[in-house]
Amino acid sequence: MKEIDLPPYAPVLMESTRALGYSLEAAIADLLDNSISAGATEIRIEFWPLEDPYLIIIDNGNGMAPDEITKAMQYGSQSPLDERDANDMGRFGLGLKTASLSQCRSLTVVSSKDSVFSARQWDLDVVKEKQKWTLLALDDDQIAELPGIDQLMEYDNGTVVVWKKFDRMAAGTVSFEDAFGRKIDDVRIHLSLVFHRYLSGEPGLKRVAMYINNAPVIPLDPFLTGKSEQIMDIEPININGSRITAIPYILPHVSRLSKEELQTLGGEEGLRRNQGFYVYRNKRLLVWGTWFRLLRQDELYKLARVRIDIPNSLDELWKLDIRKSTAVPPEVVRRNLVRIVNRIAEGSKRTWTFRGRRETRDDVGHTWERYKSREGIQYLINR
Repeated sequence: MKEIDLPPYAPVLMESTRALGYSLEAAIADLLDNSISAGATEIRIEFWPLEDPYLIIIDNGNGMAPDEITKAMQYGSQSPLDERDANDMGRFGLGLKTASLSQCRSLTVVSSKDSVFSARQWDLDVVKEKQKWTLLALDDDQIAELPGIDQLMEYDNGTVVVWKKFDRMAAGTVSFEDAFGRKIDDVRIHLSLVFHRYLSGEPGLKRVAMYINNAPVIPLDPFLTGKSEQIMDIEPININGSRITAIPYILPHVSRLSKEELQTLGGEEGLRRNQGFYVYRNKRLLVWGTWFRLLRQDELYKLARVRIDIPNSLDELWKLDIRKSTAVPPEVVRRNLVRIVNRIAEGSKRTWTFRGRRETRDDVGHTWERYKSREGIQYLINR
């Protein structure tokens, strides 16, 4: 039997993977996973939408040596079947490249490690011209001209990712500057939710500070932890030697929420739309606002939330996709979740339908009856 070596054709594959369906916010979140995996405690996102527009992501992580950058820029640099460090937030060895080039045509990564600066660049126009996998290694002068280098030099180690040539984002826009600004607003909201546990530095988790054009990203806690009711203890689910945990919450009734808290949760429409499971992988939010068909979305269940934590060792069982935006619980997990769903659905229904109780308990026929409800004390005519 004859063996044929058939490597993929670079220009076609690289252009094709741009259509994986990344939004700008999902693409940036994918890159931030790399920063957090590298031990970063500070991540800065800066964008410039005017002449020669760019977006840069700067972190103070461990940094990469020249050979490490080259490997990171290789497509499929790590198999999804390889055993990973428990804190590794990667999966397919594709995210840096596919997420970045879904938004732009030029991706440059500059890293500093042990005071050594090195940079690699994918430029789709160069790949198209050369008709092969032409990765560019930049020299010191070229590195010095890139945005974000001054900030990178302030860290002992770190990395800058530079995006340029925004062909897709610019297509069909009247004002690229306005369109870019609106999209960055979406990015801020997305990151505040997806990384809220890192942003708040919950117990046992190192806090990560994030900034967009120097404005801090504020964590958005979808459970209002500390104010919501945790109706059950942590539910452990053991599978293939790994542990999944589930924590059900019932949010306070709308009448007990401040205007700011209700706005944080997306308003009353957001409450209904975002009920359900919130699945976290290594404390990073993957999927939210779904019952996985174990329960239908209903007005009575809109106060119910279930936080599920899964390890990266179960990625294949949960059918995690490249964009880390879909995950499906395996059947053994679904069976365990049914009991939680039934309990939390009843709790949400009871909280939402509570109307108050009459407080006059004597045998006298009062003209006015006193009721205590979430809105406070009410007096109703005794008809």
